[in-house]
Amino acid sequence: MFEKLTDPKDIILQEGQVPIRHRYTPGLAGEAFFVGMKERGELVASRCPECGIVYCPPRLYCERDFAEMEADTTVGPGGVLESFTVGFSGVNGEPVEAPIAIGLVRPDGADTVLMHFIVEADELEIGQRMEAVFLPDAERSGGILDLRGFRPVAG
Repeated sequence: MFEKLTDPKDIILQEGQVPIRHRYTPGLAGEAFFVGMKERGELVASRCPECGIVYCPPRLYCERDFAEMEADTTVGPGGVLESFTVGFSGVNGEPVEAPIAIGLVRPDGADTVLMHFIVEADELEIGQRMEAVFLPDAERSGGILDLRGFRPVAG
């Protein structure tokens, strides 16, 4: 059973579906991030007390030195576009009405990037100034799409 296969014709393929359900919970830091967006229209982050790195979205432990952190810092709403891509089809290859831009934006005051949609943009350039665009207060539900995305700063 655990023999090494050397001929690809020996591989047995069993087609079918595995019914898996998954529920993701954001944890304490993620909850603070989503509450900050929903209730205040803010990007919440965490600052490492040891090395000073600011993470957005927040984390409870620094990935560099494992120091414990709290999600108690606000960053943005402006930032810098560090990278981006433009998609012309959906996740399953279906056509989309208009190209979809997704970018990595480093919010002002943060040392990490946040991946999200780029909205209201005709042209994009690495290093471009961006600003967070939130849904109106009454429409926010406490999810990642409370932040519509980032748009280029005019001027």
